[in-house]
Amino acid sequence: MDHKMFCFQCEQTAGCVGCTGKAGVCGKTAEVAELQDELTGALIGLARVTDGDAPVNADTWRLMIEGLFTTVTNVSFNEKTIRELIDRVHEEKVRLLPGCSGCSSRCGSNDDYDMNLLWNAQEDIRSLKSLILFGVRGMAAYAHHAMMLGYADEEVNRFFAKALFAVGEDWGMDELLPIVMEVGEKNLKCMALLDKANTESYGTPAPATVPLTVEKGPFIVITGHDLHDLKLLLEQTEGKGVNIYTHGEMLPAHGYPVLKAFPHFVGHYGTAWQNQQKELPGFPGAVLFTTNCIQNPKDYGGKVFTSGIVGWPGLVHIKNRDFAPLILKALELPGFAEDAPGKEVTVGFGRKTLLDAAPAVLDAVKSGAVRHIFLVGGCDGAKPGRNYYTEFVEKTPQDTLILTLACGKFRFFDKDLGKIGPFPRLLDVGQCNDAYSAVKVALALADALKCGVNDLPLSLVLSWYEQKAVAILLTLLALGVKNIHLGPSLPAFVSPDILNLLVENWGIKPISTPDEDLKALLG
Repeated sequence: MDHKMFCFQCEQTAGCVGCTGKAGVCGKTAEVAELQDELTGALIGLARVTDGDAPVNADTWRLMIEGLFTTVTNVSFNEKTIRELIDRVHEEKVRLLPGCSGCSSRCGSNDDYDMNLLWNAQEDIRSLKSLILFGVRGMAAYAHHAMMLGYADEEVNRFFAKALFAVGEDWGMDELLPIVMEVGEKNLKCMALLDKANTESYGTPAPATVPLTVEKGPFIVITGHDLHDLKLLLEQTEGKGVNIYTHGEMLPAHGYPVLKAFPHFVGHYGTAWQNQQKELPGFPGAVLFTTNCIQNPKDYGGKVFTSGIVGWPGLVHIKNRDFAPLILKALELPGFAEDAPGKEVTVGFGRKTLLDAAPAVLDAVKSGAVRHIFLVGGCDGAKPGRNYYTEFVEKTPQDTLILTLACGKFRFFDKDLGKIGPFPRLLDVGQCNDAYSAVKVALALADALKCGVNDLPLSLVLSWYEQKAVAILLTLLALGVKNIHLGPSLPAFVSPDILNLLVENWGIKPISTPDEDLKALLG
């Protein structure tokens, strides 16, 4: 391609075709996009040498997972750190296969992959390989969070290499389609691993009321998904007069008993990631980004810090999880001048809470008190059309329940939809990875009603933005879930023929209007 860059991995890609200019819609430069391609090609080269007797170890998998996670949308915009990561990947490949780089008769079979071969491939092959690549990028985010807590799975790790290897091979649809489905299968296993890591580390989520108020005094807002960083920050700020607020997808952290127990963990500030440039400039506190989604901090970068693999040029990056610079900045800033009232929301309707309530839910379904259950969630974003999800939830009948998860919930998370008996009509299941809980609940209800998941009075109305949503969608397809409504637009990387395959086999539908979709879903 003759363009400065090519990227079409997120929902907001330019013109629903691809970002091809000097910068992407997400804000990454053409140089960063090229480095991400170079990193991906290096990871494929690394995957090519992990078979056989190669002395792979935990560091090999950690590097592969970190590299994939780095290329997720809105994670790293830092050219320097991406280049360093590429060098580390090359060093690891040399360690695994020391004689390859100096071989006098090179075969090329272990070389880095040229990503232009993928972007210029026949459109159906490009589509399937993109589903694989973007799916494992999203899955890597979950594996990375689990890894930070000391949890790993060899089968999941090996699959990262298998999937990357497939992307680099000259394979046809018959070889690639099973790998696409396997991404979904392995992502379910990966989400289960993270669920175990989180619950064993922080306790089982339980319903908890979260204030959307602010309290007088210094504070730090923490955003992203990394509960490990949150726990360490809470420990390091204890007794220092600094309040901690969640932002974005950190909201469900308030449902974990171990985290909730910190007295200075006081509430939630703001809404979804795409509003940060409106919500963060004017407030008098410090901000920590632990994962995606970070945007250009423009004129407020002096109070923004990053951790883990998040990177933005010029920002202070926390090293070794020592949050002292962040805490010092929070104490230097004036903090909130006074308490301010606000609403409350309830979180913590995780798997155990919902499964414990399953008998009552079943009785409500059988009696007709609950006519239908909707899962409305996924990624939020700035693209026009996402008000659909607000209107959809507002228009759902009073005899329906709404499960929600991920940052898509911020389109309606603070709305009082009332109750059906003891149940709030709006039930927050958690972060995007907590789709695992929703899956387990759906399977349990189907088992109790002696029917298939697709026979339940349950409809999925999903929004997507980045690659974790791709991984979750593939998991749902691998489980045989049908008739998913997806929006606000369909992925640019799905070709017409592959879309037709998804429609014919799984009944995937683009969203239309709330009224039309509700009429169709409720019959």
